[in-house]
Amino acid sequence: LNLMNREIRGCRVEGEINYRGRNVNTRTENTYELRRSIGMVFQQPNPFRKSIRDNITFAPRRHGITDRDELDRMVEESLRGAALWDEVKDKLDKSAYALSGGQQQRLCIARTLALNPDVILFDEPCSALDPISTLAIEDLMSSIVADRAIVIVTHNMEQASRVSNRTAFFYMGDMVEYDETDEIFQRPKDQRLNDYLTGMFS
Repeated sequence: LNLMNREIRGCRVEGEINYRGRNVNTRTENTYELRRSIGMVFQQPNPFRKSIRDNITFAPRRHGITDRDELDRMVEESLRGAALWDEVKDKLDKSAYALSGGQQQRLCIARTLALNPDVILFDEPCSALDPISTLAIEDLMSSIVADRAIVIVTHNMEQASRVSNRTAFFYMGDMVEYDETDEIFQRPKDQRLNDYLTGMFS
């Protein structure tokens, strides 16, 4: 995920990272602009120490959007997209830190949706959440995937089987197997993947 998001400071990266027909692994790539198209949601909810509204409008303002009506529209649409609008519409100017963990994670997703990215990268987005919040995030991912690509890293096999169309199994930095999710879980070809799925992995 860090490679896709160009979070590679201090790392040696070889080869190409192709996005929409261009190699973004170059010194000339404008990562600031790239992140308008590729958003990321981290493992721990990380809302800004700002109001709910300011969390959503922070990135649009940095990209030059200043019209109040347009910003208000983005706030509502993003929060609706993250299934959070009804819960926070009357407290948009309250601190994001007053929200529960599950609400904070949905706010971070709404913040990512504000710029309408083509791709959203999820890094273990439910690992710090309770089961009810986890299901809410999974439902949310299912509802927004029609308009964009989603890449999720998870060690939760049940979650991978529920939310993904295609699954890749990695071991020690190498991709062992990649296929339709049903194929991966029901007919694994590599013994290491089979061992992992059956609890025999050592």
